[in-house]
Amino acid sequence: MRIPHIRAVLCVLASCAALPALTLGAAPAAASPGEAVYFDAGTALLDAKTRPAAVKQLLHLGVKAIRLELAWADVAPDPNSRSAPAFEASNPAAYDWGEYDAVMAEAQRLGWRVLLTVTSPVPEWATSSHKDHLTRPDAQYFKEFMTAVGHHYGSEVSLYAIWNEPNHPAFLLPQFLANHQPASPAIYRKLFLSGYAGLQAAGISHPKVLMGETAPTGSDTGSGLHDVAPLAFLRGVLCLNSSYHRSGSCPILPASGYAHHAYTEASGPFYQPPNPDDVTIGVLGRLVRALNLAATAHAIKPGLPIYLTEFGVQSKPNRYLGVSAAKQAEYVAIAEKIAWSDRRVAAFSQYLLRDDPLGGPPGSSVNGGYVGFQTGLEYVTGKPKPLYDAWPVPLVVTSLGAGRGVSLWGLIRPADGPTSATVLVQAKGSHHWRKLATVHAGLSGSWSLRSKVPGAWWRVRWVSPSHVVYEGPPIPAS
Repeated sequence: MRIPHIRAVLCVLASCAALPALTLGAAPAAASPGEAVYFDAGTALLDAKTRPAAVKQLLHLGVKAIRLELAWADVAPDPNSRSAPAFEASNPAAYDWGEYDAVMAEAQRLGWRVLLTVTSPVPEWATSSHKDHLTRPDAQYFKEFMTAVGHHYGSEVSLYAIWNEPNHPAFLLPQFLANHQPASPAIYRKLFLSGYAGLQAAGISHPKVLMGETAPTGSDTGSGLHDVAPLAFLRGVLCLNSSYHRSGSCPILPASGYAHHAYTEASGPFYQPPNPDDVTIGVLGRLVRALNLAATAHAIKPGLPIYLTEFGVQSKPNRYLGVSAAKQAEYVAIAEKIAWSDRRVAAFSQYLLRDDPLGGPPGSSVNGGYVGFQTGLEYVTGKPKPLYDAWPVPLVVTSLGAGRGVSLWGLIRPADGPTSATVLVQAKGSHHWRKLATVHAGLSGSWSLRSKVPGAWWRVRWVSPSHVVYEGPPIPAS
């Protein structure tokens, strides 16, 4: 078993010379009320060999909630058969839950909240083609499967979500009809309603279920193996036209929130995609506006919260979307601050713990290829990136302009209550770090500070009640 990398840098704070008191008052930052942070560690938790080490790492990192994808075909009987086996599909005893049970038990033991995304691949016998694991999943079979899921996991799940990236051809087919109009929204609406009804049949009268889990980009019209743009997908699911007016008699969808994967480009969190129906982290306002218009059309309830259930920044050696490991740590923190500052956002997330092996270019998966994600806190070898140290104590430093100094924002993620941390600064040309200020984080874990003390790099140091020292990497002003 690999010992988790715990960067406990021992430093005597008294040896760090304090700077003159040239900073403005530090105070807890305003936060998105009740915002949760989910960690999706991928196979690291599902693999019995890697799970013990992964759990230790997640505890060190301050994780308190996880996202787990439950693949229907992973647990169903005879998933590669074209003919449905004889079994009671709503009975949880008919399924082999395997390592999912082990992860859920560990989450219960540790008090972690669980977001369970039930998704493809689908048993072949539950598809319209009976030839693959994605094409037009049977809504009745899915209802019965969700009944089994509800009976089996029940209160162990804090929040359900139905389908991972249903606007992406690697997870649901077809995406477009022969006339180039989106096909996946109507398929997904049936799946969502059937899954919701399945949970109710399991005795959960008002299940908390997220809709969406959409990929960030796509097209409004297309053919073949292309993604449907997330806002075009949203309108289709809710039976709205391009002006967000009702185009059918669909009743209100009983969703508890809208889940989205707001990945961005290598240019950074503030990237704005040209297609107005795409939603990356830098243009969350597009999704807020779309949900407001949908609520006005009485397609969803007003004020539906946004859950950013999957996010990460690719680092090198990914040659298509990768940035430097140092930039990855900086960009993830900025993205989280964007989410934290939006009061409509109920949750943020991190995907992955450890990088996947390198794969092909984006889009390869739809043709049977492999696309690896290099969004982890560690390289595939297990070597930590700067993000490993940054994730427990994320820091954003923003230049306020010439002579106006900088603003700093951060979180003390592993803390269980109000706490204090030390902000350090390094002057240009210096090799020494000096204490800038002590900052105080409230119940939300967030803090903010403005300073006119010149510097080239900043970092945060926090000592836990058990005397583990967390020290983030150097962060420049952006």
